[in-house]
Amino acid sequence: MEEQEFDDTGSFNHSTVQANLSYLLKRIGKYTISVELSLDSSSLDKSEFAVKDELIPDLCVYPKRQLVKSDDILKMTEMPLIAIEVLSFRQFPSTLIEKFRAYFALGIQSCWLVDPLTQSIHVYASMDQWRTFGIDDDLALAEFGIAFPVAEVFEA
Repeated sequence: MEEQEFDDTGSFNHSTVQANLSYLLKRIGKYTISVELSLDSSSLDKSEFAVKDELIPDLCVYPKRQLVKSDDILKMTEMPLIAIEVLSFRQFPSTLIEKFRAYFALGIQSCWLVDPLTQSIHVYASMDQWRTFGIDDDLALAEFGIAFPVAEVFEA
């Protein structure tokens, strides 16, 4: 039986946090930020990962790139540096953690779980290594040259 996932993607909190993160990451100047981008996961072993042939993170962070001028890319085979998931009000964190397993298997370097309810960001470098940043912290990731106050993510 397939687990039903409640989707609050269009909710105020989810949408606002997603927009704020896009802005904060874009203004760093060295990244291209994509929202709701389809990633090709067809190479994953379906017996090990319960995923379809595509995964769609809330945000993807790529090194700076240009828009495609000919045909658009419908499903990215090049994986982002960072995949970000914003936890929806009715969503279980465990479903996103399972997605992180797939993201890491695809070669994504960092996965973020952003929780509007607790106003925290959990930054995973691997499935067993993560750091948590709270509302009073600065999110600082030297390896990516990313730094901003977490409070700015959760401003309305």
